[in-house]
Amino acid sequence: MEQLNQIISDFASYAWGLPLLLLLIGGGLYLLIFSRFLPFRYLGHAFQVLRGKYNNPNDAGEITHFQALTTALSSTIGMGNIAGVAVAISIGGPGAVFWMWISAIVGMSTKFFTASLAIMYRGKDSHGNIQGGPMYFIVEGLGKKWKPLAVFFSLCGLVGALPVFNVNQLTQAINDILLEPNGVAVGFNSNLIIGVVLVIVTSMVILGGLNRISKVASKMVPSMVLLYFVLVLFILMVNIDVVPKYFLMIFTDAFTATNFKGDSFLGGVVGGLILLGIRRGAFSNEAGIGTAPMAHGATKTNEPVREGLVAMLGPAIDTLVVCTLTALAILVTGVWQSTNANGVSLTASAFAEAMPGIGTYLLLLCITVFSVSSLFSYSYYGTKCMSFLFGADHKHYYNYLYIASIIMGATTSLAMMINLIDGFFALMAIPTMTATLILAPRVTKEIKLYFRRLENENKQ
Repeated sequence: MEQLNQIISDFASYAWGLPLLLLLIGGGLYLLIFSRFLPFRYLGHAFQVLRGKYNNPNDAGEITHFQALTTALSSTIGMGNIAGVAVAISIGGPGAVFWMWISAIVGMSTKFFTASLAIMYRGKDSHGNIQGGPMYFIVEGLGKKWKPLAVFFSLCGLVGALPVFNVNQLTQAINDILLEPNGVAVGFNSNLIIGVVLVIVTSMVILGGLNRISKVASKMVPSMVLLYFVLVLFILMVNIDVVPKYFLMIFTDAFTATNFKGDSFLGGVVGGLILLGIRRGAFSNEAGIGTAPMAHGATKTNEPVREGLVAMLGPAIDTLVVCTLTALAILVTGVWQSTNANGVSLTASAFAEAMPGIGTYLLLLCITVFSVSSLFSYSYYGTKCMSFLFGADHKHYYNYLYIASIIMGATTSLAMMINLIDGFFALMAIPTMTATLILAPRVTKEIKLYFRRLENENKQ
């Protein structure tokens, strides 16, 4: 197992090298400038679209703008925000959060372009149903000769969509918060039981398809985000005297890397910290990876720009709001310096410190809902990849592989699971970003046409 762990760790480090960093962040910056900072200029219009002002039931697609965003968010708001941020701080200190923010700001433009393309170049599966996502916009937008790139994305997506990290961290949270404090012995058997329960719950929802997934996600995610928001605000109020100090430290530590304990990158610790922040940011908001466009590609709309505007809200909600709240809770309670806990255990320590007794149980409730909703969304992404590769008749076979992997996630180490998903996320980003950068001029052309049409509608 140790040897396998090392191989997967080396694979993840190699995949997240300088070329990918340039593709994700350099490509995202290029898209931001190329679109003349459009994601920030039309935030108000994005919220109008999200509220349903422009919904048309006659448009092609399966789900509403709001359901698409909550389905995409249910996969990103979860362990990336609660455990992923904790992993970033335990290795990189407060400065890692700053580079997660940079990843999110750049990621907003990336999400805008990838989701717009998911609507512009929808394809059809072997059943003739309309589908969206990087594999379809690669083939439909760039032509059949680019199909190997779409196949590569889909193959990596089969592994990247597995829920092993989410399950691993949920199992750890149940052990740390519920079982151990109440005298229950934890080990392989207890982890296996948790895995089996998750298999049963997940099976009931994912075998019902996208409509059931999106309906469940649109009800679960907003209420849990609100509860989590209230809990963290309470922690910040209790420690209000040190909030300014740690908020400032996020900025100062980003360029000094005083608390960084990881490997250096590009010859220095600051480089290592930047890479860590961007890796955890990408894991948190998935901008440029290519998963969210699969959810947004199923939206009932004939206007690509509208879906792009809705999609770009994802990294803002996910990383700039939820990740920042988690980070401040960990920093102001001091647990990042007083404990060796990592991942979700570190976040649980912060809640225990600020709200003894009840805090960890409320956190467990949020974690459970976030994790379970993530399980639903990722299964949808995996079946889309399976359908593209082997035909819609065979996509349900992925659910069996997916359900089996829940047991693996519950019974293996955190390091192995996080490196496995990190590595395949990196590989998925290569075809997604390559196609997006090539097709970007067509999106900007569509932007001009869309706002011209909108202007004419408003005049009438």
